[in-house]
Amino acid sequence: MNSQITIFYFGHLVEMLHRESEIMFLPRTISDIKGLMAHLARRGDAWPLVFETPRETMRITVNKQFVDADAAIKGGDEIAFVAFQMN
Repeated sequence: MNSQITIFYFGHLVEMLHRESEIMFLPRTISDIKGLMAHLARRGDAWPLVFETPRETMRITVNKQFVDADAAIKGGDEIAFVAFQMN
């Protein structure tokens, strides 16, 4: 089973996180968007600001379908976070 996921960042997230996308191995303990966001928040710098308490205006997609933070994720998924006016 492929445990890699692709994450895309759009809007102000590109400037804040200094990246447009990344490929990462999905830890076995993460099964939903909420868990992924908690994992990303531990990176430090601007990451906690974006992912610990995300603004209601942030939009999330999994495989190009809008989802909420409880959506399940698995290896092979493409996840996108879209946010404007984060600071």
